[in-house]
Amino acid sequence: MENQKNLILAVVFSILVLLIFDFFFPQRQVNNVPSEQLSEVTNQERIEPEISGSVPKIKTSKSYKQDRITFDMNRVKGSINLYGATFDDVILKNYRLDVDKSSELIHLLKMEDSKSPYLIRMGWASTRKLDLPNKDTLWKSDKKHYNSGEKINLSWENSDKIKFIRSISIDQNFIFKVVDSIENNSEKEIQVSNFAYIQRKNYRPKNKFFILHEGPLGVFNETLKEVSYDDLEENGTITETSQNGWIGITDHYWQVAIFPEVNQTFKARFRFINKQKNSVQVDYINNDIITIQPKESESVDSYIFAGAKEVPLIDSYIEDLKVAKFDLSVDFGWFYFLTKPLFYALYYLSNFFGNFGVGIIFLTIFVRIILFPLANKSFKSMNAMRILTPEIKNIRDRYKDDRTRMNQEMFALYKEKKINPAAGCLPILIQIPIFFALYKVLFVSIEMRHAKFFGWIQDLSAPDPTSLFNLFGLIPWDPPNILGIGIWPILMGLTMYLQQKINPPPPDPIQAKVFMMLPFVFTFLLATFPAGMVVYWTINNILSISQQAILLKKQKETGPGKI
Repeated sequence: MENQKNLILAVVFSILVLLIFDFFFPQRQVNNVPSEQLSEVTNQERIEPEISGSVPKIKTSKSYKQDRITFDMNRVKGSINLYGATFDDVILKNYRLDVDKSSELIHLLKMEDSKSPYLIRMGWASTRKLDLPNKDTLWKSDKKHYNSGEKINLSWENSDKIKFIRSISIDQNFIFKVVDSIENNSEKEIQVSNFAYIQRKNYRPKNKFFILHEGPLGVFNETLKEVSYDDLEENGTITETSQNGWIGITDHYWQVAIFPEVNQTFKARFRFINKQKNSVQVDYINNDIITIQPKESESVDSYIFAGAKEVPLIDSYIEDLKVAKFDLSVDFGWFYFLTKPLFYALYYLSNFFGNFGVGIIFLTIFVRIILFPLANKSFKSMNAMRILTPEIKNIRDRYKDDRTRMNQEMFALYKEKKINPAAGCLPILIQIPIFFALYKVLFVSIEMRHAKFFGWIQDLSAPDPTSLFNLFGLIPWDPPNILGIGIWPILMGLTMYLQQKINPPPPDPIQAKVFMMLPFVFTFLLATFPAGMVVYWTINNILSISQQAILLKKQKETGPGKI
């Protein structure tokens, strides 16, 4: 019986380890570069996407030039460099660097002469010899400043009297609609295709979270593709062809993405910018070539998203713009089917109570109610084992020299009391994806960023600011981060310790000692986690203790095998 129990425990813990490993270390798609793409890989200095077979002349500016127009819209403000009609200065008006209202606003896109340039350009490519606007072209604007609701109008005309017009509309949130038009006032037919690219230079994420992707990504043919900086440094260039998709670069809470009209088939590309450390480019070019006869004109629509990854807003863009799976820009992970519903539950609860922390507490309660039958079955098994601990110990002591008889007597005891020692394992395994999904929601939700709770918690996305080692602020000393064990992590550790005390101890003394250390280990570990997640774990522990204590009391009155 003991061997069977050890086997069951080994299987359970093996499955648990595999689940945790798959969740925290998801396998990435292997990005092999086909042989027909080798010409692109070896030609990494080409910045602008090109039509297959074309060899356009690339002009390289010797110095950074700028001539700017400014805009101040509903939720974004900034400027556009008329050289190249470059989007390189976008500020989010509703988000700041920290909770201090006097701190800087989030500066998403940054100019080319900054420490970490982050910019977008759009343009035209052609298979024929044609003077097209490029990154050094100085566009003209009809005014110097634009306010909310106004369209930004830019234009440029080449020596052949071919006029390029760009109209930019910024909605009430973070979408830039760009309409590029060409008026062919020349005497010859022209063939063109439009493109767009995002460049980000001299940047790597400061914090590498295994459960969150930060970097290049996109959706192609209904499938999300995430590409790391290491992938690009190794492979050079990765390409995709799709219809109705998007490509961009994501951060923890922010994203910049570009995409054409949903009916356009396009070729997308992820590339490492050669000789520039930690620098990447993502781009696309439409596959359809537009033919424009003399005295005729054509236009193409493109879109830019530059803003915060607010799930309800992104879902509204899916509905309005019909762009495929744009919500996958929020990294809800493999348990997406659980994570997104949990997010909306938390979102509505937080809005209802007017406090994100209270929303976390009530969501934890509702999850516990839904999982009540499973948890009850698990707790019933554990409590029954706890009640029988004295009898089990007595059997072990009595037959310690006869293992076969010991197992027979223990099996007879379990049968008499109608107890299955492994009955609590399956309910726990079923609950694991739900708890991981809830953890993921709390980690990725921008709604938790700078959200206040009560008392000293002014930002649920940051660690508890108090510390045991300066008596929670009574001693004028700022301890190092490793010693920043706040009040909520201590409460979490205490509740975890109480939860272990109410559970039956493992039969192996070494296992028992390891389990007794876990509350202390998790206290130090979770002290560096966002306070919102620590609040969740603490409330969950309290609910587990309460449910288990009530069930244990009933089982003591009615017998181990009954409720």
